[in-house]
Amino acid sequence: MRLVKVHDWNVSPAEAREIQERLRTKWDGADRLPEIRTVAGLDAAFLLTGSQALKKNSRWNALREANRAIGGVVVFRFPEMEEIERASAALPLRFPYVPGFLSFREIPVLLAALGKLKKMPDLLFCDGQGYAHPRRMGLATHLGILLDRPTIGCAKSILIGRHGELPAKAGSWTELRDEKSGGETIGAAVRTRGGVKPVYVSQGHRISLESAIGLTLAVSDGVRIPKPTREADRLVSRVKRLIVR
Repeated sequence: MRLVKVHDWNVSPAEAREIQERLRTKWDGADRLPEIRTVAGLDAAFLLTGSQALKKNSRWNALREANRAIGGVVVFRFPEMEEIERASAALPLRFPYVPGFLSFREIPVLLAALGKLKKMPDLLFCDGQGYAHPRRMGLATHLGILLDRPTIGCAKSILIGRHGELPAKAGSWTELRDEKSGGETIGAAVRTRGGVKPVYVSQGHRISLESAIGLTLAVSDGVRIPKPTREADRLVSRVKRLIVR
């Protein structure tokens, strides 16, 4: 499957900011969904190869010094959530580790993995932020605009924003708000399993927050991390282990 290149990836952080601001004008936060027959989870991992890989690093230093990215995508039939296809790719990293610009490190290798699929899935779940981003241009939003495809950001932690008390019952959710932006709702804390930490759901592109929450719960199976991104994480972890052997 061929994917169209929309902008350069080998850019400076200042140029990356300009790209984010330009893409922001194309964002669509309303439901513009096809009939959803397939969904996919996407995730990326990073590693340091070569002689530098012998150094002992903290987790954060390892992220900063990584020179290779692994991307994975796992596709499921919806709503049955039966796996039908998976693909992975590995590429050299060219963009530095800069908070707020992680999509420039992850998307190239995710596009490479997506390009190996027979057919583009109807909906993409990204392990990361969407609209819940300082410039409203997290990984899921950036990727969704590039592909003009519905996307959902499903993150394990908060990048920006705060939320109120969340009931312990599975299926509960509460709005995530950006107090620095007048209390704008930018996402939601969603309890996918009773009594465990929530995940943080935000719109990627071509979807409302309410639909993003509902579909995240629809692909959850009693584990904190929804099945699509959980299986994508397992895929890239497996590929990473094979590379570093």
